[in-house]
Parts: sequence; C-alpha cells; structure tokens
Amino acid sequence: MTHHNTQIHMQQAQHQKLTPLKILKRMFFIILGAIGVAVSLEEFLVPNNIIDGGIVGISIILSHLTGWALGLFLFVLNIPFLIIGYKQIGKTFALSTLLGVTVLSLSTMYLHPFPPLTEDPLLAAVFGGIILGIGVGLVIRYGGSLDGTEIVAILINKKTPFSVGETVMFFNIFILSSAGFVFDWDRAMYSLIAYYIAFKMIDITIDGFVESKSVWIISDKHQEIGDTLLARLGRGVTYLRGEGGFTGDDKKVIFCVVTRLEEAKLKSIVEEVDPTAFLAIGTIHDVKGGRFKKRDIH
Repeated sequence: MTHHNTQIHMQQAQHQKLTPLKILKRMFFIILGAIGVAVSLEEFLVPNNIIDGGIVGISIILSHLTGWALGLFLFVLNIPFLIIGYKQIGKTFALSTLLGVTVLSLSTMYLHPFPPLTEDPLLAAVFGGIILGIGVGLVIRYGGSLDGTEIVAILINKKTPFSVGETVMFFNIFILSSAGFVFDWDRAMYSLIAYYIAFKMIDITIDGFVESKSVWIISDKHQEIGDTLLARLGRGVTYLRGEGGFTGDDKKVIFCVVTRLEEAKLKSIVEEVDPTAFLAIGTIHDVKGGRFKKRDIH
C-alpha cells in the first residue's frame, strides 16, 4: 500500500527538527496507525481472503499457503527493505518504519484469535479499506512506512524514468492479480475495491479533509476584488504583473490561496465585483509559510 506523495512527506518529516515532544507525537501516531492496519487486516480483510498490495499482500498469501503467522511474514519480509532504507533514505525514516512494522506484526499476532467483525466480503472490503487507509496514512504522515515496496519504488525512481506511484502500481497489480489464483477471482475483485478505498483514504489522511486551492484572477477591477477578498474572506492576496497576449496591455493578476470550503464564496465575490473576470482554480496539496492558516482543519 502506498501514496504518491510518500517520498515528499518522508522528506518533510526528516527535515523537521525533532524535539522530545515531537518524537513522542510521532511515535504515538505511528503506533496508532500500525494498530489500525492490524485491525483492518485481522478483523476484516484476512478472514475474508481479501488482500492488500505490497509486502502486506505477499505476507497474506504466504501466511495462507503455509499456515504460519501473518505477523511473522510482515516483519521478516520488511527487514531487508528496512536496511536499504536506513542506508539510502536515513536513520529517522528507518527507525520510524521499524517501530511501525514491529507494532503491526505484534498487533496482528494479538488480534488473530479474535473472530472477524464481518463475514460479508463487500463490507469487509469497504470498512477494511477505510481503516487500512487511515492507518497507513498516519504512519506515512509521521515519517514512517509499513511497506518495503515503497522503499524499492523510491530507489527505482532515482535511477529510471518510472515514478514512485507507477512502480508501486506495477507491483500491486501483480500481487492483487495473484489473489485470483490463490483464492478466487471474486476475492481478487474485492481486493481491488479494498485497495482503491484504502488509496483514497491515505490521501485524505495525509492531506486533510479540506484541500487548499490556488486561485488566479485577472480583472480590470483587481484592487476592488483584492480588497473584498481580504474583507469578507480574511485572505491576503498577491498582485502579479502580467501582459495580455492579444492586446499587449499591462494586466494585474491576483493570486491567493483558500480552502475548499471557501471556494464557493470566493467565486460569488468575484462574480459580484466583476462578472467578466478570468478565474482559474487549482488544487494544491500543501501550503507552508506566509500568513496562510488552514483554520478549518487545525
């Protein structure tokens, strides 16, 4: 299981100066995320023969074929990648990952004797995927990983034109397809449902429920629009100099960042002040510095 911004978030987590309080906070959320993944696996996915991608998926298949504990495979198969991660990515990432993988392995062993929460494969795929995605997202957000394929993908990305996401997707298509041969094709399709839901939940957990939006506005009434946005949304704006492609006239471009919840209000303000204004809005995943605060999230 992975996320397309895994590498970025690991780098950001490493660049933060780690005070004792931050270390404790990081450990708490990595442990919480790993326990969440264990609950998803032992209470929803594994009892219903639904697998995940990556090392987790391989571990589920090997556990099913050999009868050995899932936690054993989760730990042993990740060790080589932990060593690679320590050498290539850094000590903080490797230690965070070791903590996550250890807690995940022990938690699956502890939860294994308990009966599953549902035997309906669709419910298991949906709720297992949701809990799995939140758990993996927490671990990634706080600088760790639960899956060695992410480390391999990051290293392959440095030496080939393939992105981290493309490499992991290749691994996971192969692993998820193998569920059809080991279990049956119904279970392979349920596995794809769980994988897709988990993938989306990872995004939400890492980036937050309220995405930030970058806004570009071109209008002859730029000053009035900027003042209104500041007064009614409380958002500062930046004026950029532009030039009209057809006319060659000087233009002022308004740039600002808002949350998704403020997007509709911004559109109505621009429409009200200048119905002919050019407006472009894009999604951005992270905002740092300046006066911008995600007030709706934090």
